Amino acid sequence: IAPWIPVVGLEIHAQISSNSKLFSGSQVQFAAPPNSLVSFFDASLPGTLPVLNRRCVEAAVMTGLALNCSINKKSLFDRKHYFYADLPAGYQITQQRVPIAVNGSLSYSLCIDNKMSQMVTKTVRIKQIQLEQDSGKSLHDDTRCQTLVDLNRAGVGLMEVVMEPDMCCGEEAAAAVRELQLILQALGSSQAVMAEGQLRVDANVSVHHPGEPYGVRTEVKNINSIRFLAKAVDYEIQRQIEELENGGTILNETRAFDSKLGCTVPMRDKEGKQDYRFMPEPNLPPLILYDTKSLPANMNHQQVINIDWIHERLPDLPSVKREKLVEQYGILPEHSFTLLNEDGLAEFFESVVKQTQMKPKKVIGWILNDLLSYLKQHSLTVKESPVSSFLLADLLNLLEKKEISSTAAKQVLVELWKGEGKTPLEIVKEQKLELLHDQKELEQICQAVIDGQENEVIMMVLG
Repeated sequence: IAPWIPVVGLEIHAQISSNSKLFSGSQVQFAAPPNSLVSFFDASLPGTLPVLNRRCVEAAVMTGLALNCSINKKSLFDRKHYFYADLPAGYQITQQRVPIAVNGSLSYSLCIDNKMSQMVTKTVRIKQIQLEQDSGKSLHDDTRCQTLVDLNRAGVGLMEVVMEPDMCCGEEAAAAVRELQLILQALGSSQAVMAEGQLRVDANVSVHHPGEPYGVRTEVKNINSIRFLAKAVDYEIQRQIEELENGGTILNETRAFDSKLGCTVPMRDKEGKQDYRFMPEPNLPPLILYDTKSLPANMNHQQVINIDWIHERLPDLPSVKREKLVEQYGILPEHSFTLLNEDGLAEFFESVVKQTQMKPKKVIGWILNDLLSYLKQHSLTVKESPVSSFLLADLLNLLEKKEISSTAAKQVLVELWKGEGKTPLEIVKEQKLELLHDQKELEQICQAVIDGQENEVIMMVLG
């Protein structure tokens, strides 16, 4: 039997890191009291008009450039109509026809057979990035059998990153999203905290036999964790294969991932294609961007966005940071991935290296094998570590100066985890863990042991 080929494409909504919303002056703040950050425009009162937020446009351009996209110097806004309680206007302002950025690519790396030493780099094409506004949030009150609406999120700026169906499993999808998340955080264009809904992923999944057209796809909506994304995609691939092999058919439907059960469940079918009645947004002119060549001489720089100016100011992206870590410290490429994947770990490592005489190659072992495994065991972030970079550097200096043995250093680290405020040197002295280098002192200790255990010594001599 010919094998099945899975196909995975992603649509990712990233909340733009901005003080105010995409088309109104309302503040953006997570977990604010319900409906406390809603302007007349957000509530869709008649006669209110959208005013485009410059910061959101700059963030989208920056993201497009970082993902190797072409930036459209002229992009358009559209209305996408659908009726839902948390969408007061009855439509969403988006960019359906001509988005702000197109035709990009994202390179990401993943391990082969879970071996960090065997990594492969893959590329996924980016179809487009579009600016759009978020909807509000429906809160279901089961005890009163009511649904309440919170419009704080209504109108918050989003970048929708549409990836081509270039992936084939959950692991690839998860690695691509993690790399995108790191890029967004490096740029500052989105904080991309999935737990706060700042990065939400929809996965399109289908399977087909080689040489045949793509199969019917299902969409798994609103996945809010990278771990769940991998599980949802892999479950959906397996479900579709089993369904088809048992003579069933795949429905073109929207599904949700139930993280407690570890499976996808149907939400609604897409057989009757929803007509969103897209139309040009009449209250917003085309969005015009410039580069240095096309910038008119008499134009006020405050009123235009210069693509080249943004390009020159792009920070180092994760791939460049990894190369620099490998080059500067002589560490293995796979170690550079771990350092960057854990929030704040690269900074912690560099801080320890600066404060210790130990070689970076040895420091990385302590960081990854001891520090990171402890933090994971206790579900702590790097920022929550009871052992600071200063304390770890202090401990490694004692080891490097041969004042303590490697075994003693591990014992000291166990004490440091308790967070009692003692320095490594204090712990060493308290527990008498110093290495002895004075030969006379060593001879005296040995003599004392022999003198105190005369019978045992005689027995050993007599053998």
